[in-house]
Amino acid sequence: MALLDHVLLPVVTEADARATCDALRPHLDRVQRVTALHVIEKGGGTVDKAPLDKRREDAAACLAVVETRLAGEVPVDTRTAFGTDVVETIFDEAASVGATVIAVRPRGGSRLVQFIAGDTAIKLVTDPEVPVISLPEVEGE
Repeated sequence: MALLDHVLLPVVTEADARATCDALRPHLDRVQRVTALHVIEKGGGTVDKAPLDKRREDAAACLAVVETRLAGEVPVDTRTAFGTDVVETIFDEAASVGATVIAVRPRGGSRLVQFIAGDTAIKLVTDPEVPVISLPEVEGE
């Protein structure tokens, strides 16, 4: 089994999904399957950021972008997961679908913003349960 056989592709917004698909596109000749994942972060005893129905609609729209952009080139599955810890949820989903790698596109922002937000990308690569690769920025982003 090769590293890129089954790619778990976490996406956050529609714009992020477009950019992430564009970053993955040059590598699709080595990819056998993509599972796109949108994690809805739960408050864990606190008030959620938005109504659940709205967050589900946003997740569906985000995942539809991946289906539209990659279907026809590679089989695409989509999943929406719920969790209080986004990184833990991503690893749980990777294990659940048998992903060989998690491919992320760094989302930028200042170090302060990353510190306040918890910088999911740093948490993903610090102690990965499956290999994690960072997709390069595509020209014109």
